Amino acid sequence: MSQPSSKAPGAAGTGAAERGPSGELHQSAGGDVPVLTTSQGIPVSDDQNSLKVGRRGPSLLEDFHFRDKMFHFDHERIPERVVHARGFGVHGVFENYESLSDITSADLFQRAGEKTDTFVRFSTVAGNKGSPDLARDVRGFAVRFYTKEGNWDIVGNNIPVFFIQDAIKFPDLIHAAKQEPDRGFPQAQTAHDNFWDFMSLMPEAMHMAVWIMSDRTIPRSFRFMEGFGVHTFRLVNAEGKSTFVKFHWKPVLGLQSVVWNEALKLNGMDPDYHRRDLWEAIQNGDYPEWELGFQLFDEEFAQAFPFDVLDATKLIPEEDVPVRPVGKLTLNRTVENFFFETEQVAFQTGNVVPGVDFTNDPLLQGRNFSYLDTQLKRLGGPNFTHIPINAPRCPMANFQQDGHMAMRNPKGRANYEPNSWGGAMGGPREDPERGFRSFPEELSGQKLRIRGELFADHYSQARQFFLSQSETEQTHIKDAFVFELSKVETPAIRERIVAHLLNIDEDLAAKVADGLGMKEMPQAAEPARPVVRDLKPSPKLSIVQNGPESFKGRKLGVIVTDGTDAGLLAELEAAAKAAGALVELVGPKVGGVTLSDGSTREPKQKVNGGPSVLYDAVALLPSKDGAALLSREATAKDFVSDAFAHAKFIAHSPDAEALLDKAGVEKDAGIVELGKGGAKAFIAQCAKLRFWEREAKVHAV
Repeated sequence: MSQPSSKAPGAAGTGAAERGPSGELHQSAGGDVPVLTTSQGIPVSDDQNSLKVGRRGPSLLEDFHFRDKMFHFDHERIPERVVHARGFGVHGVFENYESLSDITSADLFQRAGEKTDTFVRFSTVAGNKGSPDLARDVRGFAVRFYTKEGNWDIVGNNIPVFFIQDAIKFPDLIHAAKQEPDRGFPQAQTAHDNFWDFMSLMPEAMHMAVWIMSDRTIPRSFRFMEGFGVHTFRLVNAEGKSTFVKFHWKPVLGLQSVVWNEALKLNGMDPDYHRRDLWEAIQNGDYPEWELGFQLFDEEFAQAFPFDVLDATKLIPEEDVPVRPVGKLTLNRTVENFFFETEQVAFQTGNVVPGVDFTNDPLLQGRNFSYLDTQLKRLGGPNFTHIPINAPRCPMANFQQDGHMAMRNPKGRANYEPNSWGGAMGGPREDPERGFRSFPEELSGQKLRIRGELFADHYSQARQFFLSQSETEQTHIKDAFVFELSKVETPAIRERIVAHLLNIDEDLAAKVADGLGMKEMPQAAEPARPVVRDLKPSPKLSIVQNGPESFKGRKLGVIVTDGTDAGLLAELEAAAKAAGALVELVGPKVGGVTLSDGSTREPKQKVNGGPSVLYDAVALLPSKDGAALLSREATAKDFVSDAFAHAKFIAHSPDAEALLDKAGVEKDAGIVELGKGGAKAFIAQCAKLRFWEREAKVHAV
């Protein structure tokens, strides 16, 4: 029996909602709302019901609308990237500081103030597309420049070195790092036998091993991490002179990471933490910025440097070759559709422009092949450059034609070259002056499966990196090795890793062995080349020693309740705003709290949904009654105890004492009681980010 329709009012200019005979809701077109159509443009009358024989009969095969809709849905997933599957992309602009025509003919570096559109994708390496953001992992840092002479991609990481020296080992590395194939886990983790078995048998990976066990692999945010081009490239000027270059991205806000326990809890509370952070920063107008820097050196330096500049497991310390700032990258626009842009973007190391060229780094050479090859599988055919996010934003002309999903084809008679058709009919022609030219490097030698002699030094720079870290960071590296290797079930694998660590730092090896409960120390692994033990530490390699100078860009979490001192809260918010930091209120309920002056505020987070791991520092401003209430709430106590354990700066009102006591907090210099005028001093103290002196007191093992 039919039912009377019931109409619901629609918003002005958006059509009206109307219920059908079975109660389903139909949204009709009207005003500015377009008519719903099939992919062929046919208007749809009913998108709620498939075509049937009678009310309860079978569905009809002739229902082309259902077929069209389901056909597309069934095929709307493309294969995820084998590596860097978990990513987030945003748009930006790069502004050049000055003309660099003396070192490169690349068009974007010819004029001071030149602005170039960019697209940047940050990512993790090992995890699948649905893995959490705070996995301990390398972060991809890929930048595309849409230049006037084509797309240039710097496809790098947030670490300046890599695991392997030759691309032929890349499939083995990724297979070992991913889920073990017989069981399909662990996901987005390297704490398992396969990965460390591979690493223990690859001495060349030991430099990277120390980096990935450092805080570099658990960054606080994309906004607070460095980026590197990893490889040595060439810049070539108009006269054909070549200069070697390494690319660096330096965050204007400084460096910052989280601690391991914090990362674990963030993954549970907000697996999209990095994505959300970048999205909110751009939406708030706090545009993230990086300076692009060049490390420039010539052939003479390369020959004299004690390591091979073509070895991707090595870096050049900034103390030896300073980084020259050449321009600023500003990320200022989020994507309109995640799939359309972020998922379909196809970065390639082989995308270079005139004035930029490759070197013979064997890892780079292999990447140049692999990145292009993989697009055929992911994006369905050779025409992936027709997708807007991949299309150059400069004039394009060639004779490539046809293939899956061709959006453009040559016009006119000519689809080959050379041809004798003149003018526009003949199509595009080469330009010997403007066209890309490879640097004419002289090469000779036998065809051999071998590497350069200096590639065989696997421990010296690993040792240099470790000794360049602060004591706090060295402890974190030790703890990370112990955690990862404690998940390895095979004792021989653990022993081989410790044997490698003995060549890096004996104290580190001893502490890792002790943390694992090893009864005997293994013999040190035999190095292929003697370890250089007198390399000077490079302070630029430390996060703690290169932290921010202010609290700008960070977030302060403030616990409030009914009766919170309105003046104290206002003073704290004003101090944070002046420093360029965000304040987020956390309360017993999100519906609102009434402050001491009778005003009301709505917390952004409920206390059991807004833990302190979401914030860089915290303030506890409950009223006396509010503190008594929260001291009986487990998650409120966790808020305080976690902030304390993670060495965060904590401000509190006098009324918060009960909450501090219940959380078991022992006061130190990183815990500040706020009085009138004290908020500004507290925010200034927060510029240090952590009260690291506390860590030794809260971690006994």
